[in-house]
Amino acid sequence: MRSSTVHNPMEAEQDEEPGESRSSFLWLNAMPSWLMSTVVHFILLLILALITVAPPIASAHLHIASIPVLQDEPVLDFEEERLPLDVSNTTLNSPSNFAINSPIDAPESVDDPTSIADVDPAPIHVDTSDSGQETVPRNDSTLPVGSYLGSGLDGRGEQARKQAVFTSGGNDASEAAVAAALEWLANHQMPDGGWNYDHRVGPCNARCNHAGTLTDCRTGATAQALLPFLGAGQTHKTGKYKKNVEAGLYFLTQQMKVKTQMGLQCGDLAQGGGSMYSHGMAAIVLCEAYAMTHDKGLMMPAQLSLNHIVYAQDPVGGGWRYGVRTPGDTSVVGWQLMALKSGHMAYLQVPPGTIVGANKFLDSVMSDYAYYGYTDPGRGQATTAIGMLCRMYLGWKKDHPGIEKGIEYLSKTGPSPGNMYYNYYATQCMRHYEGEHWDKWNVKMRDSLVKSQEKDGHMKGSWAMKGDHGTERGGRLYCTSMATMILEVYYRHMPIYGKNAAEDEFPL
Repeated sequence: MRSSTVHNPMEAEQDEEPGESRSSFLWLNAMPSWLMSTVVHFILLLILALITVAPPIASAHLHIASIPVLQDEPVLDFEEERLPLDVSNTTLNSPSNFAINSPIDAPESVDDPTSIADVDPAPIHVDTSDSGQETVPRNDSTLPVGSYLGSGLDGRGEQARKQAVFTSGGNDASEAAVAAALEWLANHQMPDGGWNYDHRVGPCNARCNHAGTLTDCRTGATAQALLPFLGAGQTHKTGKYKKNVEAGLYFLTQQMKVKTQMGLQCGDLAQGGGSMYSHGMAAIVLCEAYAMTHDKGLMMPAQLSLNHIVYAQDPVGGGWRYGVRTPGDTSVVGWQLMALKSGHMAYLQVPPGTIVGANKFLDSVMSDYAYYGYTDPGRGQATTAIGMLCRMYLGWKKDHPGIEKGIEYLSKTGPSPGNMYYNYYATQCMRHYEGEHWDKWNVKMRDSLVKSQEKDGHMKGSWAMKGDHGTERGGRLYCTSMATMILEVYYRHMPIYGKNAAEDEFPL
């Protein structure tokens, strides 16, 4: 019978007969020296012949490169530390990453328009480069956009969203309004996956009035339509509207113009009259979608969009405006800074010098330490709300005199019946500040939007207000997007000054 015992290899060597070892030694000792040398050299040559040099292993991380400075422009402190990613050796996502099997003739229906689909994405796990370790978030308050109580992206999942809504001032009516708005947006998506501010040219067939005039800014319209979906936890991976979101993301990536600017590869998403407005909003979409899904096919487009923002910054004043590297205005700066913050929270590269420049611009338009103008010091309602929100994200504390004074101003002014641009930024400021000011603001803002939303027909779920410059150019799509994001304020962003929020800000 064969033994089933498994012997230890080390024990087998010790069991070797001593006689066998001695005979081997004597045989080798009797061999002529020249023969021994020949055998040894032959063995060495054979070993060398079998050795192959392995190709170098490509690094899994992207390399960092600084932006060359144009000789005819002054070099400022905030420019010297720019370190955006060098992606010149990589390629943009292929169409297969966001393949669309067929045009979107009809979006997926919403079974229950009073609720939003359950979306519970896995917590994000990102491998960052060594330099990225210096810029990634360090606490719960700056987890990827929409975080809640420090648990990945649960703030945009159904259960955490319900918790945030009913503990922060929302209600069933506000959530029903969000659900109806998403259905309207889905019904007005174009067959190519994008949206148009003139919603009449698509499936709508002019059944809705108040169309926008900014028809040559498809990236801006698409970004504005996608932001409410992402805010409600809808991604291209999960949710009732995943096909719509997937098609929209694919449209944006295909519109991106990749080009090298001052030695840095950038992805430009500006179009028509939207210019850097549209780019900033589209960059937010790409960064949020990447943070929510960690889809590697989105990482490069998102980083390229941030690189373009870095390049486009005014090298003198630190702001952004319609064109690249021109003196900035507060309105455009707000979108770019929110995009950079979204990228920062998605663990993408945001150069500290760019943030220093943004702070410099805000200082240049600030008045009385609390109010903000458009291109010069002032105290406009919308620009003050934008400036304050930027300061909050840039690290100003709740007890900062400028924050306290600004909140008093916004609270006294109150929500606007038609200026959605002002309402959008001011609502975020009040939500982050919380307390009595927020409670008072929220009831008025929430209830007015729920009441003014269209309730019947093809326009059901949408808004069309009159009151700011954007409503004419962006039309019903613009109004619906802004109003929906205002009603999502309870869970889109964790309060900066919340009890569970620890200190974190852009690295400087």
